Amino acid sequence: MRTLFIYPEFPRTFWSYEKILELVNRKVLLPPLGLVTVAALLPQSWEMKLVDRNVREVREEEWAWAELVVISGMIVQKADMAEQIARAKARGLPVAVGGPFASSTPDAPELDQADFKVLDEGEITLPLFVEALERGETSGRFTANGEKPDVTSTPVPRYDLLELDAYSEMSVQFSRGCPFNCEFCDIIVLYGRKPRTKTPEQLVAELQRLYDLGWRRSVFLVDDNFIGNKRNVKLLLPALRRWQIEHGYPFSFATEASVDLAADQELMDLMVECRFESVFLGIETPDAASLATARKLQNTRSSLEESVEKITASGLRVMAGFIIGFDGEQRGAGNRIVEFVTRTGIPHAMMGMLQALPNTAMWTRLEQEGRLIQDSAATKGVNQTNLLNFIPTRPIEDIATEYMEAFSALYDYEPNAYIDRVYSYFLKLPPQRYRQILKQLELAGENTATGHPDGRKGVSWVDLRALAIVVWRQGIKRNTRWRFWRALAGMARHNPARFTGFISILAHSEHFLEYRQIVRHEIEDQLAHLPADPSHSLMVAPPQMVPG
Repeated sequence: MRTLFIYPEFPRTFWSYEKILELVNRKVLLPPLGLVTVAALLPQSWEMKLVDRNVREVREEEWAWAELVVISGMIVQKADMAEQIARAKARGLPVAVGGPFASSTPDAPELDQADFKVLDEGEITLPLFVEALERGETSGRFTANGEKPDVTSTPVPRYDLLELDAYSEMSVQFSRGCPFNCEFCDIIVLYGRKPRTKTPEQLVAELQRLYDLGWRRSVFLVDDNFIGNKRNVKLLLPALRRWQIEHGYPFSFATEASVDLAADQELMDLMVECRFESVFLGIETPDAASLATARKLQNTRSSLEESVEKITASGLRVMAGFIIGFDGEQRGAGNRIVEFVTRTGIPHAMMGMLQALPNTAMWTRLEQEGRLIQDSAATKGVNQTNLLNFIPTRPIEDIATEYMEAFSALYDYEPNAYIDRVYSYFLKLPPQRYRQILKQLELAGENTATGHPDGRKGVSWVDLRALAIVVWRQGIKRNTRWRFWRALAGMARHNPARFTGFISILAHSEHFLEYRQIVRHEIEDQLAHLPADPSHSLMVAPPQMVPG
């Protein structure tokens, strides 16, 4: 079976990083891990090709070659997903769809033309799909009926199908599911509240496969909560540390975790020794009342500010997500987020207006209360530039205005807010532990790995070009020039071990500087076209929420 995998195009988002990717000569931040995992789960006797539409278009000869088209994507990719289904059907090709969007909303109109809907987790439903094809069936819907697979049997993804040079980072997955019960989260709907993990041997085998294919850059563990099963994570990390040492630490790692990571110093130390460099935290809001309303009680058990400080002091750079628009939220929520980010110094603070995702507890509650706006972000695809897709408890115009002002303030260049924040934050980061480990091993004559610790032979021309562009734009062309040079001099003097990382994060402002204008433009456009229906600005009394 000649199978063509297609990954739909993303719209521009906070995470698209176009300006940063241009600097380092890459096209996309992360690859479609779901599709290469699906490819590994299908019969390996099939011929396979994969096209990531974020990298390039599908070529006509690839359409002509295909006997089956497989498409997977998230809600935010739904528009292009529908377009690619239509293109395949126009050529008479059978189409199978799956992934988070199809699994959460299988009856969405964008999926109407698909012949097969392979829903939920592929370890269970893909064998059913293959059996149907072997019986000669031409359509079908396959679900897991609530069953969750044992991921210890999941094969190594088909990374060889990717155009590796197009990506800035690579993706691997250790666990699925999260033990918490946040009302707005669809992860527990899709993957359950009992985190299931792979074995250490499995993850190491996936890293070895990437290494064998020549990958030598950052790896993102896409787990929605990497520490959801702390016991198994602590079994993984020693094996990961050994592999990194044996190979000269060729990969740096990033991941997502819950804030309670700060309460486990042993776990943070193990992560740092494996060369985890950053972690994304879903902080959401510094307002305790809103966290309780959202049932994100794990964020109320200790000081969020102290948690960020502890994680930073351990050597992990914190990225964080924030949300505005919770029920019962008081005026000034956006300013309180900006103040929190400024105090903690978090360089990358992603903000968005709250969205009710399909089948979540929040979606169900708002549907019962008659507050969903079905023609809003729910149909366009969730993005940081979408208005809320429900009637909030304070005027939507107020929430949107606060959001735009807060996002602009976080990445403002006029008072040098971003440079100052990144500078103060990087002064707090200790030297990278993995470098000390390598040096100790070399001194003891125990390190057999050779080569640059980043898997490269030193600085490349791409690095030099990117540095030159950043220096020109921020150190010469813009009015940030004096602050830029003072910050570089201060970092070289006070924390030289973090100098390279500091410049890299400063470079990220090239994306944020442009993206904040996109946020303002698109939200102002949506506000200008709000229907006259007063319900969009209705002050709804917040329901009495019982934390659970």
